[in-house]
Amino acid sequence: MQLNFVGITAALSAFLGIAVGHVAVRSLEFHLVRLWLPILIFSILGLGLEIASLFITELYAKSALGIIGVTLIWDAVELLRQQRRVKRGYAPANPKNPRHQRFLKQPSSRATLIDYLKDDSHLKAG
Repeated sequence: MQLNFVGITAALSAFLGIAVGHVAVRSLEFHLVRLWLPILIFSILGLGLEIASLFITELYAKSALGIIGVTLIWDAVELLRQQRRVKRGYAPANPKNPRHQRFLKQPSSRATLIDYLKDDSHLKAG
């Protein structure tokens, strides 16, 4: 019986890509004033990895590159979605970031400084 580790390679690539991407998206959106550059970099890197995965014959590398590439492309989309979450108050705004300062000043904005992932005081009763 020959063991095939493609599934494990794919699973680890997906797990690491999603975990690193989640942290990167939250951190970049929180700190950067302009999001266009990381969006462009993630998109180009992701497309590059997708194209590379088409030409590589090694199945393990091909699956890892394809998964990481798609994850990077999705992270580019998530940067914009994270910005919307900040505007809606679902993610914390950075009071030192001029882009977030505008969100906090808008009367219709629900932006908040509370990080619900770190502060559980909103869960306590009365």
